[in-house]
Amino acid sequence: MVTVLTQEAKDELRAIAAAIVAPGHGILAADESTGTMGKRLDNIKVENSEENRRKYRQLLLTGDDSIASSLGGVILFHETLYQKDDSGELLVNHLKKKNIKIGIKVDKGVVKLLGTDDETTTQGLDGLGERCAQYKKDGCDFAKWRCVLKITEHTPSPLAIMENANVLARYASICQQHRIVPIVEPEILVDGGHSMERCQHVTERVLAACYKALNDHNVYIEGTLLKPNMVTPGHDCPQKATPAQVAEATVTALRRTVPPAMPGVTFLSGGQSELQATANLDAINRSPLFRPWALTFSYGRALQASVLKAWQGADDKVPNAKQVLAHRAKMNSLASIGNYDQKQDGVEAGAAEQSLHVQNHQY
Repeated sequence: MVTVLTQEAKDELRAIAAAIVAPGHGILAADESTGTMGKRLDNIKVENSEENRRKYRQLLLTGDDSIASSLGGVILFHETLYQKDDSGELLVNHLKKKNIKIGIKVDKGVVKLLGTDDETTTQGLDGLGERCAQYKKDGCDFAKWRCVLKITEHTPSPLAIMENANVLARYASICQQHRIVPIVEPEILVDGGHSMERCQHVTERVLAACYKALNDHNVYIEGTLLKPNMVTPGHDCPQKATPAQVAEATVTALRRTVPPAMPGVTFLSGGQSELQATANLDAINRSPLFRPWALTFSYGRALQASVLKAWQGADDKVPNAKQVLAHRAKMNSLASIGNYDQKQDGVEAGAAEQSLHVQNHQY
């Protein structure tokens, strides 16, 4: 007997995806693992304790209601889903009250792919169905799974592209069986000196493979979201690209590979500075090319760098840090509808213009 999604399940998945990428809305990616959160806290000389992580996530999730006009969803790490605020209320309840969808990181990190030039795949399929069932009961409506590919002279290899596409498709299929919208994230790292043309070529190959695999696994495309890299030159490439050039290359790559049925593209920031990530997103949404999907943001570092700098681990600086988060979310909300004006951004240039690139970035 063939297992298929019911119409009721499809309707629910489609509605969740549409709500996350409603006009002017994007995603706050706050799903850093304990180790990665430690690196963030180290930068502001704050100890990586569970209490400090709780305090910081509380800052992110308990802003005033205005942030609901910019955020359709927040991706959480497992620990945060069950943490409570100072009054004993679950942190996620603050999102539910604002009708912001709750997402969860479900992959278990990257592992080496044997027989390749230091390429990787992502683990975590074992027991994923049971975890998804529990996460759905605990209020999660969408999930994220990150695969990583890198551009060198010999990579990504056909094996790495195929393996990661199939892992993403299997994850997506399992999520949908539990009425959880899967965010498909095939991140092509910005590490290296490759040209923008090379990045576009690789992006197209990877996305084409992903959508073939998703179709092969009978994934309901209308109930998914895509989280890709923007098409940019490598971090060490001497030729830099303007936002307009990034927009043309990125939208062209998507048009060649992504089905119009897929509701939304939620770009990762990939180490761009906060200002860069916002300006590039704005240019993408001003592109004259036909764009059948919502094109918005799913930023971690590019929404949090200035917030961490404003907070510094101090309780008395929490209100200001919340304002900084709301501001960056609003700027990206405007960019997601092509209505951002950098002259009116008014950010502290020090944090917002700083490169957030991390070599071989791990979550």
